[in-house]
Amino acid sequence: MLLHFYKMNGAGNDFVVIDNRDLSLNLSQDQIEHLCDRHRGVGADGLLAVEPAEQGADFKFRYYNADGGEAEMCGNGARCFGRFTSALLEEEHESVSFETIAGVLAAEMVDDNIRIAMSDPFDLKLNTGATVPGLDSTLRSLNTGVPHVVAFVDDLAGTDVLKHGAAIRHHEAFAPSGTNANFASVLAPDHIAIRTYERGVEDETLACGTGMVACALFHHLLTGAPSPIKVDVKGGDTLEIGFEKDGDHSFRNVTLTGPADFVFEGDIEI
Repeated sequence: MLLHFYKMNGAGNDFVVIDNRDLSLNLSQDQIEHLCDRHRGVGADGLLAVEPAEQGADFKFRYYNADGGEAEMCGNGARCFGRFTSALLEEEHESVSFETIAGVLAAEMVDDNIRIAMSDPFDLKLNTGATVPGLDSTLRSLNTGVPHVVAFVDDLAGTDVLKHGAAIRHHEAFAPSGTNANFASVLAPDHIAIRTYERGVEDETLACGTGMVACALFHHLLTGAPSPIKVDVKGGDTLEIGFEKDGDHSFRNVTLTGPADFVFEGDIEI
């Protein structure tokens, strides 16, 4: 079977995108893992599938990690999904809505960037109490569509993201589903840099949208930095997190603004 696909990336976080609005495709976990394999497949951090909406949005968003497992959300993937689906509409729209496991999201075209209106974050913990050997940093956690742990460090470049990220991702405190792990440092009052170990990819990625949101919100809580907060990612891009405070430790109207680019399209045998 030949599968037609598109390749997109959001700040270096890359995705295979397929149009499954007719629901003719039912890819297995092994097939998705093969498509995301960088040596034997297309190569990607995950797969995005466009399906028909069920609850009044324009489309349904399905996201699968590189290991083939479905996840609730992906911020960079959502921006790519927004750009891709806006091209599917019969008339030009400035925004597009789509259903995700984490709730209904909206993508807005802002010049060359895409702004995603994120779901409200929840389950915030300023100190999880968890520790990992060799990492002298408080582990904070927040669900921004998917679970994230954030550790602020002094030397971001020298941090062993693979070692500490894997230790956090598989830590018993975050069992059974595990968590994504982020390491952040402050560049300026309104500007941070982050590196992320992604669950499901099981490696450091060039960017993680929901991880950027988690880091920016904790930066605000710890320093009082106002919205918006700029976030540098390993892929070299700078994105912007907007938000409104809603109580001491809760937020609403969270947005993620950054690039979403087409790379190529093609066919692959599966």
